[in-house]
Amino acid sequence: MTDIKSDTDTTQGSLVADAADASTVKPVPTVRFEDFGLAPEILRALSDQGYVHPTPIQAEAIPVVLQGRDVMGAAQTGTGKTAGFALPIIQLLMAHASASASPARHPVRALILTPTRELADQVADNVIAYSKYTPLRATVVFGGMDMAPQVAALRSGIEIVIATPGRLLDHVQQKTINLSQTQILVMDEADRMLDMGFLPDLQRIINLLPAKRQNLMFSATFSQEIKKLAASFLTSPVTIEVARSNATAENVTQILYKVAEEEKRDAVSFIIRERGLKQVIVFSNTKIGASRLAVHLVKQGVKASAIHGDKSQSERMAALEAFKRGEVEVLVATDVAARGLDISEMPCVINFDLPYNAEDYVHRIGRTGRAGAKGDAISLHTDKDERLLIDIEKLIKQKIVRLQLAGFVATSVHGAERRPREAARVERSERPERSERGDRGDRAERSERTERPSRGYNPPREKVDPWFLKPYEPSTGAVAPVNGNAAPVQNVVSSKPQKKAALLGGLVKQS
Repeated sequence: MTDIKSDTDTTQGSLVADAADASTVKPVPTVRFEDFGLAPEILRALSDQGYVHPTPIQAEAIPVVLQGRDVMGAAQTGTGKTAGFALPIIQLLMAHASASASPARHPVRALILTPTRELADQVADNVIAYSKYTPLRATVVFGGMDMAPQVAALRSGIEIVIATPGRLLDHVQQKTINLSQTQILVMDEADRMLDMGFLPDLQRIINLLPAKRQNLMFSATFSQEIKKLAASFLTSPVTIEVARSNATAENVTQILYKVAEEEKRDAVSFIIRERGLKQVIVFSNTKIGASRLAVHLVKQGVKASAIHGDKSQSERMAALEAFKRGEVEVLVATDVAARGLDISEMPCVINFDLPYNAEDYVHRIGRTGRAGAKGDAISLHTDKDERLLIDIEKLIKQKIVRLQLAGFVATSVHGAERRPREAARVERSERPERSERGDRGDRAERSERTERPSRGYNPPREKVDPWFLKPYEPSTGAVAPVNGNAAPVQNVVSSKPQKKAALLGGLVKQS
């Protein structure tokens, strides 16, 4: 395994990122995308995007991928990992590009796997933008959407497929995709795929691919589990790290505020108003927590929306587009929904809850300070979060600055006279008291209805035959058993005629 390591400050081969902060980058000779020998069509697309110089991960990865080597790349979130593998893939597939309309001339040659729908959609947008002047075709398939358009796109012929593992296996099962000619496999955000339990799906997909292929694995963090997975399918990979493993961006200011659990929602609202934030992502550990926080912010006059796994794909996409357009100022999200979101000039992210997985902290704060821009990562924590905080600081190998939330008073939003009632309301909403309250209320209502006669309209009751209300009377003609042996019971006709009833077919005539 070959290692290539570089830093944003001191890069090998005299590389520098064009968007990096000038205060943190030394003046060194620069490398341009055209120096990699990329096709004119690709360079034209990059020019349209305004890209001239590669980022460190791109400068290190592109030449290695073009050589056909397996790669295991680690870089901080927001450093351009997507272009680091997308550009050389497009260049390699240009040799097979065909202008023919026949689907047979456009088999799947590159497969890019991502853990979430949002990340898959983002990667697909980048690949399509980079390859728009080439005959290559690209599409994205993920769950939560109708399969019919995806099937139509796949059957028309696609060279580059970006997919989530679950939906890809759905297409494999329905025989709407053929992976027998796949030459390149990419796993993006592989650590998240393992966290989400995709390992069995990944193994199934790998078994469907040709044995001879190029494998690329890119992620912001590399745990021991990731290295074990890489060893199972990568062949003599080149390890590329542009920063130390599990590091956070130096241009992101990390701040920690300690508040009481019942004051966290008001604290988020206070921070947004105090800093005048117009575009911020707030992270919650739970789906119901994200929804409740979004509702609370809306009540405080903040334009907020929530995205999480319980939202449909169309709802999540609509909320994300509204956030990008500025119609929504605060996007409250869970880790799964927010993974891979690429929003330029994100000034701040807020951790409403500290993540249970310390590596998620690195990904969360990577939403801000992208491409060298400055950003703030604000975290709220309570006494019960101390263990999570220790794990985070152990992972990133640094202490997070503790500050007091100056000027914040729990009564500043609702007023001193209303705060106790609001706190009680919040506390009741957090406790699962609905069933207990419902049981008592139902019993009270039922007892009240039975004790007090209704004064309203009472429907007429059906008449009941009094014969059915009489107690059971045994037949007088029954013969008692003798010496413990049961004697056959004979029907004895009573002197008095008795009423008889029969079901399903009437009585059997007696001879």
